[in-house]
Amino acid sequence: MKNFYQDKSILITGGAGSIGQALCEKLLEYNPKSIALFDINENNLFNLRQKFSGKYGEKVKFLLGDIKNLNRLHYAFKGVDIVIHGASYKHVLECEYNPLDAVETNINGTANVIQAAINQNVRKVIFTSSDKAANPSNTMGTTKLLAEKLIIAANDYGARTTIFSCCRFGNVVGTSGSVIPLFKKQITEDNIITITDPMMTRFMITQRTAIDLVLKAGVLSEGGEIFIFKMPVVNIDDLADVMIRKFGNARKVIIGKKPGEKMYEEIMTEEEMSRAYEGSDMYIIIPQMKITDYHNFKDYKRVTAIRNSAQMDVLSKEEILRLIDEALV
Repeated sequence: MKNFYQDKSILITGGAGSIGQALCEKLLEYNPKSIALFDINENNLFNLRQKFSGKYGEKVKFLLGDIKNLNRLHYAFKGVDIVIHGASYKHVLECEYNPLDAVETNINGTANVIQAAINQNVRKVIFTSSDKAANPSNTMGTTKLLAEKLIIAANDYGARTTIFSCCRFGNVVGTSGSVIPLFKKQITEDNIITITDPMMTRFMITQRTAIDLVLKAGVLSEGGEIFIFKMPVVNIDDLADVMIRKFGNARKVIIGKKPGEKMYEEIMTEEEMSRAYEGSDMYIIIPQMKITDYHNFKDYKRVTAIRNSAQMDVLSKEEILRLIDEALV
């Protein structure tokens, strides 16, 4: 992996977010030529400049911009080898109440990334998607699904050299806006913890694992794949109990499902399963338009069954505690 990223010029859209920052820190270990953090959040970029510039000088660049602005992307992508596309609206409820904005950013913004990458001869584009793109029941998941479709189809755009692939995450533990910081805030400030439904289950992935997935996908991608790490399942009520035990006494309040929420999550559809391969730590869904037996992946086998988060064994409370501790290190 180190040899792949060494001496490369890398740009991360949404680079000032939790995942973007963590990607930057990990990639710096591989001695890239440069890393550009492209983001619409001016304050976060300013803070990151103070964090990275003193130690890394001009190796880390800070680009203020919006993926909805195609001209800005053209300038930003000049001379870039690898783009990791993480900029999007990710909150289910906000996308549900603001669907036009979700479409503009998650779909049209992704189309701009594709066009700019092709025009500037970017070598590879890795799109960070969500498990909510599998059989979506909400606006966010639907926009992520269509963004995946655009990314995969881009591999068949005429005379182009850019390789496009996707990664699907579950809920990334401990990132800004995720459930663990929310529960912690509720406990410490209000002595309550709000639960939508005690039976709800979610796939959880640590930030470290999410970063490994993105970087591994960058190395393995040949064009049009969807990479999915195998993820443990957490029951939301158990998670609340562990958070209360860890951060202080609080009363649980059940508020019911929010608009667009599902009781369980899926990582792939039955149709996708028919063209999916399984390794020890991840799944690879190959595109419908591409015929390959993945002979280079001798440890991968065809997927014959897949389970949603309601059909899988959930982590014990002790295992959840270890997951939280690992995420908060």
